[in-house]
Amino acid sequence: MDPVRVGVIGVGHLGFHHARVYTELLNTDVVGIVDTNPERAAAVGELLRVPFYSDIEKFYRHARPDAVSVVVPTVHHYETAKRALGSGVNVLIEKPVTSTVEEAEELLQLAATQNLVLQVGHIERFNSAVQHVRNIIKDPLFLQSKRIGPFSSRISDVGVVLDLMIHDIDIILSLVHSEISSISAMGRSVRSNLEDIATAQIAFQNGTLAQILVSRVSERRLRQLEIMEPERFVTINYETQDVSIHRCVQEKECGLVEVIEHPVFPKREPLKLELQHFVTCVREGKQPLVGIMDGKRALEVAIAILKQIQAPGRAAESPAEIA
Repeated sequence: MDPVRVGVIGVGHLGFHHARVYTELLNTDVVGIVDTNPERAAAVGELLRVPFYSDIEKFYRHARPDAVSVVVPTVHHYETAKRALGSGVNVLIEKPVTSTVEEAEELLQLAATQNLVLQVGHIERFNSAVQHVRNIIKDPLFLQSKRIGPFSSRISDVGVVLDLMIHDIDIILSLVHSEISSISAMGRSVRSNLEDIATAQIAFQNGTLAQILVSRVSERRLRQLEIMEPERFVTINYETQDVSIHRCVQEKECGLVEVIEHPVFPKREPLKLELQHFVTCVREGKQPLVGIMDGKRALEVAIAILKQIQAPGRAAESPAEIA
C-alpha cells in the first residue's frame, strides 16, 4: 500500500510538532511543509529533512499531497482549508475550526461534495485519560473544568475562549448527550486586548450543569476536569493523563468510607494519536472522531460565550439563540 502523502501548512510552534509527528508515523510520507516566512520554512524543513516551501501554490504543484494539516492563524483557516479541499486534498484543520459558523458550514458542504476527510484538531479528544473516561461516564450531573496557565505572547489573534476554553467546550459536549438550554459567561482582559480570563456556566436540557474556568494569566498551570455522577466523582488530569474515581462505600463500623480508584491504561502522545487517526481516515475513507460538525458546534457555543462576555447581563436562553 502506498504511503499517504501529507503536508503541513504553517509551521509555527504547533505546526512544527504536526510535521515532526508525521515524520514518525508509518506509511506516511511528508511531501512538504509550507510557511509564509521563508526562513522558518527552511529551518523546519532542514531540521526534519523534508521539502519546504514559502509559496503555497508551488507546494500543491510540486508536492501533490493527499492530505494536509492547516496550522495557520485562525483568521486564515477558512481560506486555507477551502483552497485545499477545492484541490481534492483531505484536511485536518486546527481548532477553532474557523472564525465564523457560516465558514465552517461552507467547509462542511465542500468536503461532503468532494467526499474528503475534514477533521478538526481538538487534541484533547485523543488524550488517553479522556478516551478512558468516555467509555465509563454514563450520567453526568455536573462537570467542572479548569484550564489555567501563565501568559504567552505566542497566541495573539484570539482570546482565551477560542484559544483554551474551546477544548473544554468540545470535551463537555462530547460527554453530555443533550441540547443546551442556557449559557452565562464573564471575562476580562489583563495582558492583551482580548479576554485573558473567562468563566462560563452551561445548562443542558437534561438537567446537567457545567462550569468552565480558563485563564492565560495565572501563575499556576492546571488542566483538569471533574465529573460528578450519582454514585461516583471522576477527576481527569489532562497533563499527566491520570484518572481518579472517588466513591463512598457504607461500612457497618465506620459509616461512609471514601474509596479512590486509579485506573491503569496505556498512555500515548495525544498529537500522535490524533494525526495517526487522521491518516487512517484518509487511507480508509472513514469519518473522523472529531469532524466538522463537532468543530462547528463547539464554535457556536464559544461564540455564544464571547457574546456574553462582550454584552454581560443577558444569558443565551435557547438553542436558537446559542446558534
